Amino acid sequence: MVLCKITVLKTTVQSELAGDYCQQEVGPCPLLHEGQEFVTGFEKPEGFCDWAWNDLLRFVTALLTGGNFKEDLFQGWMKDENTMIACCTDGIRPVIFLLERVED
Repeated sequence: MVLCKITVLKTTVQSELAGDYCQQEVGPCPLLHEGQEFVTGFEKPEGFCDWAWNDLLRFVTALLTGGNFKEDLFQGWMKDENTMIACCTDGIRPVIFLLERVED
């Protein structure tokens, strides 16, 4: 069975933007932490951010259905056809993920 492993590579904060636009001091995403791993199919993993899942679902779906980001979809983008680097769309505290197609 093909699954998708999602690894949190990096949590970031755009401090200057946060200072300009947020009502209070902002830190990195409080829900996800660097090094966390989730293995899933088409369902959002337990404890995973709803917003981040919505952002990643198109990439997860592509990997789970045999697509890749080396040749098919993004010719020449990734080195390994079983991986994709993606992030959530939080402009103040984006989280960067490694997505990998894995066999169960």
